[in-house]
Amino acid sequence: MTPYASRVLDLVDRIPRGRVMSYGDVAELMGEGSARGVGSVMARYGAETCWHRVLMSDGSLPPGHEREATALLKRERVPMRGTRVDMPAARWDGRGA
Repeated sequence: MTPYASRVLDLVDRIPRGRVMSYGDVAELMGEGSARGVGSVMARYGAETCWHRVLMSDGSLPPGHEREATALLKRERVPMRGTRVDMPAARWDGRGA
């Protein structure tokens, strides 16, 4: 695992229960990389962390994992709008954890 991947996963591990971030939010908070880079790390190593808390910017769930992500997010009481997460209500800004 690269140092960048470790930093991504460390940040994802800090996302509090019931909150989410987009791939781009993670890259922006880290101050390095891109949404695509974070997505690549999550695709390769995400099973080692709370992968379901990292979404597309429009609240769409990780492709191919929608059913499992929905169940996990509902268990955490993440606000949803249909099949997407209500990003304005659920987005974590990186403070407080």
